[in-house]
Amino acid sequence: MSDATSDPRVNPRKVREGIVVSDKMNSTLVVAVNERVSHARYGKTVQRTKKLYVHDEKNEAKVGDKVRVQETRPLSKLKRWRLTEVVERAR
Repeated sequence: MSDATSDPRVNPRKVREGIVVSDKMNSTLVVAVNERVSHARYGKTVQRTKKLYVHDEKNEAKVGDKVRVQETRPLSKLKRWRLTEVVERAR
């Protein structure tokens, strides 16, 4: 049975894709993640942007890159995400 809830080894951590906004800090990125949600009352689709602080051990991502990040344990006061891969390099 391949049910996601019964297997203890399944990783339930969130994965997001976003654009790198800042890489000024050492081994830390700021990534803007856009989310499309339906407005509670009017039903119109609204874009919400969230800034995530991401751990980038090798300083490989640069501003403008599209990256995939994964939730992790708290690494500092604000950092709760880590870089999994650079999806697309900035032109």
